[in-house]
Amino acid sequence: MGILQNNNVERDEKIIDFTLANSKNLLLIFTRNPELGKGKRRLAATVGDQAALDIYTFLLQHTVSITQNLYAEKRVYYSEEIWENDIWDADKYGKRLQQGNDLGDRMANAFREGFESDFQKIIVIGSDMYDLSQEDLESAFKALEKNDFVIGPAQDGGYYLLGMKTYKPELFQNKAWGTETVLKQTLADLKADSVCLLEERNDVDYFEDIKDIEAFQPFLKHIKL
Repeated sequence: MGILQNNNVERDEKIIDFTLANSKNLLLIFTRNPELGKGKRRLAATVGDQAALDIYTFLLQHTVSITQNLYAEKRVYYSEEIWENDIWDADKYGKRLQQGNDLGDRMANAFREGFESDFQKIIVIGSDMYDLSQEDLESAFKALEKNDFVIGPAQDGGYYLLGMKTYKPELFQNKAWGTETVLKQTLADLKADSVCLLEERNDVDYFEDIKDIEAFQPFLKHIKL
């Protein structure tokens, strides 16, 4: 890990909430309700709607596997509606609905709610990161012991993880969400803060993101390479 000296960046409606983790750490998981023909549209353009849904369901299962034993309270934020009986065990995950006009608003509201609940370290992730482990999440929370913020840069110019110890509304404002400028714009807002950058990772948006990964091959048998 190195340090970028110029901006103090170090590299390395309804609520269902039954989680009782005795921790001041909070993990926010943003997810889209898995439905055929909705979500992963760029991936579906190549693999088809059913395969895209199957791949996203697989990614959701992976996200459960890397978060269910994490020592932190966990809240799942649904895009459309809360599903009471689904892959997210209500004994381990609080369930909430995303609120806001865009991704920035929705994340801002989730972070603000978390800090109002007296959590000390809060991290948000999506639910489509195959290249992520429980150890990565533990490292991210640990990074907040010595840094004000932690970010996991994505290869597409965004980020797959954002964490903080204090609420900073600027991070969720004036961003071109879903574009390659998000990480750069976010770091510009943090130039006066201490920030730990995790390893760059790749999320799953396009066929090219998964075509060479063995775990996804069962979903791609119908694709001619």
